[in-house]
Amino acid sequence: MNKLIIAILFLLTQLISSSIYADGFTLSSPDINGQLSKSQVFNSFGCDGNNISPKLDWSNAPQGTKSFAVTVYDPDAPTGSGWWHWVIFDISKDIHTLESNAGQVKSSIAPEGSIQSNTSFGPTGFGGACPPVGDAPHQYIFTVFALKVEKLGLDSNATPAMVGFYLNSKQLAKASLIAYYGR
Repeated sequence: MNKLIIAILFLLTQLISSSIYADGFTLSSPDINGQLSKSQVFNSFGCDGNNISPKLDWSNAPQGTKSFAVTVYDPDAPTGSGWWHWVIFDISKDIHTLESNAGQVKSSIAPEGSIQSNTSFGPTGFGGACPPVGDAPHQYIFTVFALKVEKLGLDSNATPAMVGFYLNSKQLAKASLIAYYGR
């Protein structure tokens, strides 16, 4: 009987804690409708896209959020460790949108004070989709993190793995959307 009560209490705890985040924090994009377009495709490595990061909007961050970060990750890349397409952090808590092409570092469209760090392509900024020819369509996971710190304490030379470590230890919540692309 005690095991049943403990199991029920555990399930109730899980339901309550997951509904706190499920009811609110969301990520959306008017530029992504399930599939990435040529706009979000890389312009190198044999791909001929426009390499423009999509506009991203988020809302209903949890109370106590002090900053945001956004990542784009392809878990299907044939590397054994996936592929990081974009890492941007130290976004002010007052910002709830990344404009289209904010991932082009030289454009200065990204929010003031934000940092774009290294990707799997090497340089900083957005690197669009470019899966190998013939692969099944890859998933591109766009994630916004609500963080409990104003700054991660990292710079643009930080690796995606290091940023990920900090994001996971400092997050209050995260919201994702997935788009696909194949060629």
